[in-house]
Amino acid sequence: MKLIDRDLVVHLHAQAAASPRLRTHHNLHASHADPIQRMCMAMEPGTYVRPHRHPHKWELLLIVSGELLVLTFDDTGTVLTRTLLSAGGYTYGVENPAGTWHAVVTLAPATVVFEVKQGPYLPTAEQDFASWAPPEGDPRAAGFERWYRSAQPGDRR
Repeated sequence: MKLIDRDLVVHLHAQAAASPRLRTHHNLHASHADPIQRMCMAMEPGTYVRPHRHPHKWELLLIVSGELLVLTFDDTGTVLTRTLLSAGGYTYGVENPAGTWHAVVTLAPATVVFEVKQGPYLPTAEQDFASWAPPEGDPRAAGFERWYRSAQPGDRR
């Protein structure tokens, strides 16, 4: 039996806080070849997730602890939806259909999300990262991550 419990959240929070990317993950699936990928992702405020899409795969996010904002975009980078996932709030999860441009921003320390998506695991191809957003590590990424926090449907950076 695999548990998602307070001890795991504390452990993942410590790992994410110590990581240069301010995030880490814990796989529950045995192999990258598994047909369903299941993992806990810990993310700390300040981590930057470049908008991306999974062209042929849906993705389910469920909040375990903390708060996470999920943004979806059109092909030009205009915000379509803004959904707050909060362990103590109203919405706990979101499922994005295949091909949806999306990004997340962490709003609270020790944020952990449970992610489920179709396998096998394939790294995101360059054409599935938004060309209108800076890549991870780019000096503009921190400003983009800050913009996520206030971005509303209809906004475009």
